[in-house]
Amino acid sequence: MNKKSENISGWKRFMKSMTKAHELGTEEDIMLDHDYDGIKELDNVLPPWWLYGFYITIAMSVFYYTQVFYNSEKYSQAKEYAAEVAKGKAEVEAYKAENPDLFNTDNIVAFTDEENLAKGKELFTTKTCFACHLNDLGGSIGPNLTDNAWILGGDVKSLFNTITNGGRPGKGMIAWESTITREERIQISSYIISMQGTTPANPKAAEGDIIFPEVVEE
Repeated sequence: MNKKSENISGWKRFMKSMTKAHELGTEEDIMLDHDYDGIKELDNVLPPWWLYGFYITIAMSVFYYTQVFYNSEKYSQAKEYAAEVAKGKAEVEAYKAENPDLFNTDNIVAFTDEENLAKGKELFTTKTCFACHLNDLGGSIGPNLTDNAWILGGDVKSLFNTITNGGRPGKGMIAWESTITREERIQISSYIISMQGTTPANPKAAEGDIIFPEVVEE
């Protein structure tokens, strides 16, 4: 027998030990009495490689369970989540401290120049404000933005706050802080103020208890 045939026979012996496969032609020795419409079943054993993997999985699961059980006081998902939330809040507060102008509304002043008002008008349309307030701001689902009666305030700071944080709960006005920049929110607020006192085609009845002096259109 040459070296090549010895290698093949050794491989076959290894595969037989790992699979416990029966030689072809010996099926009669392991055939069961069950008969399903002419289909018979062989009584093959589970391959040793599969059993070894199954036993290893059981051993690993026991080891993992004991580690989790004995270290549960040191670690838990709830504690990790709380720590990550606290870390995130600290980072937000640090960012606010480093950039006070981005979060301070005391220094907000309405734009009056044509460029910023034109940008505010463009944003009013592209950000779908018109869907609830109409293009001429006369109001539809949302209130009329051209009269002097306001629900949440009609000055630039109040408008900025409403756009930033959203309107009254359940009324559909969402918070735009995460999708519209600070400057853009001031531009939209400025544009709305510039439209106060105008005459929409079909103005909605006045809403709100915050009353500003009548704005007379020039």
